[in-house]
Amino acid sequence: MKEAEGMEYNDQVKNRLKRIEGQIKGILRMMDENKNCKDVITQLSASRSAIDRTIGVIVSSNLIECIQNIDNDKSSTQEEIVKEAVELLVKSR
Repeated sequence: MKEAEGMEYNDQVKNRLKRIEGQIKGILRMMDENKNCKDVITQLSASRSAIDRTIGVIVSSNLIECIQNIDNDKSSTQEEIVKEAVELLVKSR
């Protein structure tokens, strides 16, 4: 799989990250207000899940892009591309 440099990230992915950014700012506000630990952890967990889903979207988008361009890059087989995508997902956990 080619490096992610030069990959275009669509507005849907950017909006996901903006929502996560809002969640993180909300968590910081909760901490400043000395909110309940359980509530803070719940929100942190939700943010982590949102990040994991975003990673999945980016990897799958990149995988599709790589497979579509396979004819241009004879150095990688479809199997190698899929294997690398899975490794990226596993590494992100």
